[in-house]
Amino acid sequence: MGPEPNPKLGKRRRSVGRRRLIHDRSDADVHRFFVEKEYEGVRLDVYLTERVDGLSRSYLKRLLEDGQALLNGRTAKAGAKLKTGDAVELSVPEAVELSLEPEDIPLDIVYEDEDLAVINKPCGMVVHPAAGNLTGTLVNALLHHMDHLSGINGVIRPGIVHRLDKETSGLLVVAKNDRAHRFLAEQLKGHTLGRTYLAVVYGNFREDGGTVNEPIGRHPVHRKRMAVVEGGKQAVTHYRVLERYQTAALIECRLETGRTHQIRVHMAKLGHPVVGDELYGPAKGSLGIAEGQALHAWRIRFVHPRTDETMELEAAPPEAFQELVEKLRKKSGYPV
Repeated sequence: MGPEPNPKLGKRRRSVGRRRLIHDRSDADVHRFFVEKEYEGVRLDVYLTERVDGLSRSYLKRLLEDGQALLNGRTAKAGAKLKTGDAVELSVPEAVELSLEPEDIPLDIVYEDEDLAVINKPCGMVVHPAAGNLTGTLVNALLHHMDHLSGINGVIRPGIVHRLDKETSGLLVVAKNDRAHRFLAEQLKGHTLGRTYLAVVYGNFREDGGTVNEPIGRHPVHRKRMAVVEGGKQAVTHYRVLERYQTAALIECRLETGRTHQIRVHMAKLGHPVVGDELYGPAKGSLGIAEGQALHAWRIRFVHPRTDETMELEAAPPEAFQELVEKLRKKSGYPV
C-alpha cells in the first residue's frame, strides 16, 4: 500500500453572472519620483516598469510614445538614462472606452462582489487579447459578465491585475474599479498577494522541498522563452513535494515573485519540467496530460480592498490534471 492520496484534488464551486457592460472611468493619475542612487544609469522605461505598478509593458510604451513621461520637467524618451536625483513624472490618462467585443463565454466565478471577482480560468484560455487572439479571451468573457472593470491597465487588459499562461488553469483576481486594482497591485508588488500552485513534474526529488532563487529574463536566443539569466529580475519560488510517483511528482509551488513563466522556468532549471510543458520540457509522450500542462493555480490569498478582510479561495484542478494524477497513483501503488 502506498501513501494516502493528497486531499487537495477536490470539487470546485461554480457561479456565473450575466450583465451588461458599463465602463469604469477614473481621473488621470500622476506618479512622481526622485531617482534613487541604485537606479543611476538605468533607462527611463526600465525604471518606470519597476516603480509604477499595475501597468503592462505595452501600455507603458504607449504612454512614453505619447509624451506622458517627464524627466526634469521635459518630455523624455524611453531610453533616456537616469541620474541620481532626477525628477521623473508619469501621467496615466483616464481609461478610454473599450472597443473589444463582449462574448457570452461561460466563466467559473469562484467569488464576486462590487470590487472584485476571483475567476477559475480554464486551460487553453488566453487572459487578454493580443496579436492573433482578439476573441475568445478571458477579457472578452469578463466584458459580458461584469458590470464594471478597472481601466488602469488600458483598453486591452481591463480588470487584469495578474495573469496566467494560456495552458495554465486556475485562480486569478479581477478588479472592478481602479481603487481595488491599485490596492491589489500593491499587494502583488509587496509579495503579500499569495498564489499557490499544484504541478506534476517529471522525475523525482531527493529533498521534500526547497526554494529556487534565480533571476529570470528573456532567453538570449529563443525570444518566446524565458530563462534563468544573469541580470534578470529576481524570481523566488518555494516548492514542496506532496506525492512521489515512479517517474514524476506532485508538488506545491508558492510564488514570492511573479515573473513570466516563473514556475515553468524554475522547475526546468532543477531538471524537473512541468508535465505537458512543451516549451521547457520534452514533447508530450506516455506521461503526457490530455490537455494543456499540469500546472494549476489552486489557491489565492489577499486582503480585500474595501473590508480589509483576509480572503483565501481554492479551486480544484481540471479533469485532465486529476486523471493524470490518478494514472500516476495507480502505477505507483497508491490505494484505489
